[in-house]
Amino acid sequence: MAHSTSPIDSAVEALAHIRWSHPSLWVAAASIAFNPTMWNIVARNEHKRHTIRRLVGSPVRGCYLLAFTIFTMGLLRDYLFTVAMDHQPTSHLLNHSFIKMYAVASIVIGNILVLSSMYKLGVTGTYLGDYFGILMEERVTGFPFNVLDNPMYFGSTLCFLGGALWRGSPAGLVLTLFVYVVYAIAVDVFEGPFTGKIYEQRDKARSAKAQ
Repeated sequence: MAHSTSPIDSAVEALAHIRWSHPSLWVAAASIAFNPTMWNIVARNEHKRHTIRRLVGSPVRGCYLLAFTIFTMGLLRDYLFTVAMDHQPTSHLLNHSFIKMYAVASIVIGNILVLSSMYKLGVTGTYLGDYFGILMEERVTGFPFNVLDNPMYFGSTLCFLGGALWRGSPAGLVLTLFVYVVYAIAVDVFEGPFTGKIYEQRDKARSAKAQ
């Protein structure tokens, strides 16, 4: 009698077939880790030393320059993610119509979250304008921020997940998990506390001036 394979055994088998030594996998992982690390280091330096705004002449132009850099690096990261999957085997476990449907839904929802976040925040709100001294008057509470605290990061992760599922790539799923971990660290350890500190300082300065 043939023995059925458990989902755990199937997952282990799929992971075992990942080409862990292939350079493209590690290049993609490095790009995923580099991007938020880079923009947090640059933004914190900007908040402390005003390096970019002195170079380009204004905080707004400096923020737009950083925005262009982050956007361009994001395109490169997405390309490297695709290249990594191209060099990896696919899994028959992911070759089902309902998986493809979930992949499409994940990509659509992810893009809605990302694009609606950008629309609500604008360029300076999206690309760390508060580190340049460009602060928002009040917290954005409309969609998608009334659904998620960090809809842009969550939406971006969903796009990676959808791409990996559409290609049936176990390696793509592993990289997607890495994306989730990197974004979680960026938000919880670096961006969240530091941004909160910036607005707290602004509110204290306003209170002191009012008195």
